[in-house]
Amino acid sequence: MLRLVFNARDLANIRFGFSPLWEVVASVRVVKDPDAHPMHATWSAQVRQRLTEAALDWRMLSDLVPVPTRSIPGLISPPPAVPSPDLELELRSLSGLEPDRVRSILDEMPHPRPRSLEPLYADPPAGLRRLVDVVRGYWELALAPHWPRMLRLLEDDVLYRAHRLTDGGTRHLFADLNARVRWHDDALYVVNNHFTRAVELAGRGLLLVPSVFVWPRVFARLDPPWQPTLRYPPRGVARLWGRDRLDPPTALAAVLGRTRTMLLAALDAPASTTDLARETGLSAGGVSQHLTALRAAGLVEAYRRGRYVLYARTTVAEALLAGVAAPGHREE
Repeated sequence: MLRLVFNARDLANIRFGFSPLWEVVASVRVVKDPDAHPMHATWSAQVRQRLTEAALDWRMLSDLVPVPTRSIPGLISPPPAVPSPDLELELRSLSGLEPDRVRSILDEMPHPRPRSLEPLYADPPAGLRRLVDVVRGYWELALAPHWPRMLRLLEDDVLYRAHRLTDGGTRHLFADLNARVRWHDDALYVVNNHFTRAVELAGRGLLLVPSVFVWPRVFARLDPPWQPTLRYPPRGVARLWGRDRLDPPTALAAVLGRTRTMLLAALDAPASTTDLARETGLSAGGVSQHLTALRAAGLVEAYRRGRYVLYARTTVAEALLAGVAAPGHREE
């Protein structure tokens, strides 16, 4: 169990961001151990086939991401320096690491060091150039085709979290972040299977990074030189690779009605009535009427983004959808 202790400055320094480079790293864990990540089974099967067909030598990247994962070297998994970097910005930072820093990080890895990483240790500048090329190649095969949808999911989760923080403060922000995370008495408790420690954030605050491929865990990076960081699964990730979102679960539709269930299923990320009308083929007026009923039932909540009103599933709705999709459930 990790205990992160906040003071007033820490509460003022909570910020959000996401990282394409981290998604590369986290997704490597899924490709290497697909049985441990059934939620991403469809994606991982496709990517493993693509990597084989392309004959990409990605051992340098793979060996930097151990499975099972206790820790990941900081050179390949730094927290994002800005809220929404693109991959090239993060790769420029990676390629500019000082040689002594690279060797120091590699020295902290469990020994013996994989042979694929010896060039990185012997000649860090050349090794980093090679690593950057490998990451780019992996990205194009594994993540680039899916990035627009992933990005929308991440951006909308940041928006949702910021709204929670503004609406109800820190307790409200963390209340539904993840089952492994709990806020109590000015401290954040994070379930960790490998480490038990208390950390005074001491004014550094906390960076919250939603991550598609971190599921089912949360990852914390707490030591300098980076801002303390918590990576967690965003809302809706369970259905990112799933069946057609417009094919509503039969059992739930029998209770709520097919149209309202379809609208709930379509809200993987917050959306306006116009967005939902375009996606479902319903009229904007019809969508608005159904959303009003869902909101009254506590299954949808609304908030404003600029001049738009966006709708999002509540945790109750998430639980309903997760329940009908859970292993062992059978629809008649």
